[in-house]
Amino acid sequence: GAVDGGGALLEGALNLGRACAAASLNGAGDQAFQTTLDYLRTRKQFGKLIGEFQALQHRAAHLYSEIEIARAATAGALNAIDAGREDAGLVVSVAKAKAGRVAELAVQEAVQMHGGVGMTDEFDVGLFMKRVRVLNELLGDAGFHQERMAKSQGF
Repeated sequence: GAVDGGGALLEGALNLGRACAAASLNGAGDQAFQTTLDYLRTRKQFGKLIGEFQALQHRAAHLYSEIEIARAATAGALNAIDAGREDAGLVVSVAKAKAGRVAELAVQEAVQMHGGVGMTDEFDVGLFMKRVRVLNELLGDAGFHQERMAKSQGF
């Protein structure tokens, strides 16, 4: 091809990689959340399941809604790529930034709700935390994608 003519091809490949990273972030965040829900349903403290405490219920409900928003953003990004939309790069950036922030929240909440036991080998929370940290940096972290979105909008 022509010199300096590969930018569009590279951008398409990077967008696909970023969307796949967002999907992996969704999976890791959701699995950390599911592990936490299982723990909330089985761990007892003060004679009650800890999942019965309203403060933990609120945190779990908030995390659930954030995971669903990230999942929808990622599905939208993959659809934009499949449709060949011109704004696919922007939509992918939204998905990668949102999925990264939400997955980070999911592993942080998992550690908090599990307490110290969450970082033992008995639970995979530590594994998910490491996985999320790597995926967040892969092909641009949330800050990179937020800046990319801002520049595309003229800011």
